[in-house]
Amino acid sequence: MKRQHAPALAIGIGAVAGLRPMMAPAVIAWALRRGWIRPGRSPFARIVSASASKRIAEFAISELIADKLPFTRSRLNAAPLASRVVSGAICGAAIHGTLKQPLAQGAVLGGLGALAGAITGYYVRQRLNREMPDFAVALLEDAFAVGGSAVISALTAAAD
Repeated sequence: MKRQHAPALAIGIGAVAGLRPMMAPAVIAWALRRGWIRPGRSPFARIVSASASKRIAEFAISELIADKLPFTRSRLNAAPLASRVVSGAICGAAIHGTLKQPLAQGAVLGGLGALAGAITGYYVRQRLNREMPDFAVALLEDAFAVGGSAVISALTAAAD
């Protein structure tokens, strides 16, 4: 993996944040803690730093549980959508900082990836809910978010 793939990685981690806004920073923090990726020059990497990994992981686990509750608001409502875009922007900038690429570009791409991930995730989930129970669809989405963010972290480590 080359550093020229940083934009795709920023969009990808943003898409994960669009599905589960705390999962993306949790996996990046986990990779930082394990030493698989270096924080680089990004001030955003401090937000998802190794020292914050435990707290971020707790938030990510809480989010996985809360998503299954019947009163959870739609991801396309203003506040949940904004949190997804901000998470994607922070994670996209952190990935770009790790790969010594422009932080602003990573933030924009991560935010756009989050927006695309949220909208796509919403409509895919609506479609799959016609054929499967919501709980099963939510677990499938969880697996996609965890797996996707792990793959992106691994690819970032390989490019670093």
